[in-house]
Amino acid sequence: MDTTTLSPGLYIVATPIGNLGDLTARAAEVLRSADLVLAEDKRVTAKLLAHIGARARMQAYHDHSSEADRAAILARLASEAVALVSDAGTPLISDPGYKLVRAAREAGLAVHTLPGPSAVIAALTLAGLPTDRFLFAGFLPPKAKARADAITELAGVRATLVFYEGGSRIAECLAALREGLGDRDAAVVREISKLHEECLAGRLSELVEQVMDRPPRGEIVVVVGPPAERAEASDEELDAALIAAMADASPSRAAADIAQRLGVPRKRAYARALELSR
Repeated sequence: MDTTTLSPGLYIVATPIGNLGDLTARAAEVLRSADLVLAEDKRVTAKLLAHIGARARMQAYHDHSSEADRAAILARLASEAVALVSDAGTPLISDPGYKLVRAAREAGLAVHTLPGPSAVIAALTLAGLPTDRFLFAGFLPPKAKARADAITELAGVRATLVFYEGGSRIAECLAALREGLGDRDAAVVREISKLHEECLAGRLSELVEQVMDRPPRGEIVVVVGPPAERAEASDEELDAALIAAMADASPSRAAADIAQRLGVPRKRAYARALELSR
């Protein structure tokens, strides 16, 4: 198959997240024409290249790639077309590609992007939750304490939240979100663009029960709606809640808990907690 001659530089190529038919014609042409394809897992990318009849040389590029690996790639970018792909979806979303892009920019080398499939965007379209503002938070920490702390930081964000999660941890993830965010509207999306694509929607408490009964498999996107609008707590309400909380917790811990519960800025709650503790 004839290929197009590409100018030297880095080409960020989005690849299918399930259905191979979602690869764009432009992405296919770049992968056929590239001098080198950088892949998270060469075995995964080899299947895609075979599907489109591409014979480009591949090199692994992932979390464990070294500075020396990056330097060698940068040297090639001056005279060769190098395509960067992830195992699925758009590179640089929860993968290490940004370091290479930043280094290429700093070296004055050309960087091009070929937009296409993204699990984050696809899940948002399926979830039926507000999309005017959203925050992608990647994978939550696996350990309970770190996960709870991460969720607490996000509790006051007035936007739809999007997370990645694995099937084996989805029940505890949803339970932690329910505990830390309240019983919000949410969706669990899996197998996007595949034959058994599924979107479970409901309150977080309902979704916890559903996945406990029938744990989903594979990689999952969790979408959680923004907090409900509410009037900010009065000074009297805030003081009463802080006094009660500080009976069993430090001012800092009490302020964090009450800020989340009442939907007030953490800075305001902490300043008031310090005043009351004196």
